[in-house]
Amino acid sequence: MLRTLIKYCICAFLFSLSLNTITAQSLQNCATKNVAFQAGEEVRYKLYYNWNFVWVPAGEVVFSVEDIDGLLRFKAEGETYKSYEWFFDVNDVYESYVDPNTLLPKVSVRDIQEGKFTLYDRVEFNRSSGEAYSRRGKSKDKAVYKDPVPIQSCVHDMLSVIYFARNLDYAGMSKNESFPVSIFLDNEVYPLEVRYKGVANKKKIKGLGVFEAYVFSPATIAGEVFKDGDEMKVWVSKDKNRIPLLIESPIAVGSVKAVLMDYKGLRYEAPKKLNSKN
Repeated sequence: MLRTLIKYCICAFLFSLSLNTITAQSLQNCATKNVAFQAGEEVRYKLYYNWNFVWVPAGEVVFSVEDIDGLLRFKAEGETYKSYEWFFDVNDVYESYVDPNTLLPKVSVRDIQEGKFTLYDRVEFNRSSGEAYSRRGKSKDKAVYKDPVPIQSCVHDMLSVIYFARNLDYAGMSKNESFPVSIFLDNEVYPLEVRYKGVANKKKIKGLGVFEAYVFSPATIAGEVFKDGDEMKVWVSKDKNRIPLLIESPIAVGSVKAVLMDYKGLRYEAPKKLNSKN
């Protein structure tokens, strides 16, 4: 049971982060200049599951950025807390190697270890042919190539779209305006939609303080994790860094949330905290 819950937390968190700032301009020109983050950035979140109306801390996920041989490597590592490992151990690693000039992925890697379940999935994106090639298996040594899948020129993976979206301009977005975006996952292209909900003047983040935040509501894909009609809520810092502060989401068996814990290596000064009494 815990394996399923942690998997839902991490999947819901990554899906919601990947949809936080889509604009009409991004649909016409998917290449963008990076002005929001830098190599060396590291952001950590605590994952919670709602158990009988009580939020139970279940694990953490850490996002980092590194410059490797002219490419930017985005990495996310999610794992359960030690107190849960006697019951079920989760250690998931996601990587995305992107062109620093476009922030589009060239290679995407998932290395999943959840108890007895393991998965290695490496995807190569060929923009010239408009195809993605996936090599999947229980481990890297056992992975085999699957048939190529047609992709659109602007398709992202679950990590690359997070950092791409952080560079988009909020100016001109109207409240309740919605936009589509496509993500490649599990050898399929998922068309998703996000709705901009406006600005939260005071959003309290446990352990960090009160912040101004943009609010978004990404739609979900009905299936194993989400029910039909479910929507997430995402609060993103209203500053040049545009860090996701909090994500809340219903899932098929309850609800989950991810809360920003700490950060380092930001490109700009940390998001400004507000006086909660104002």
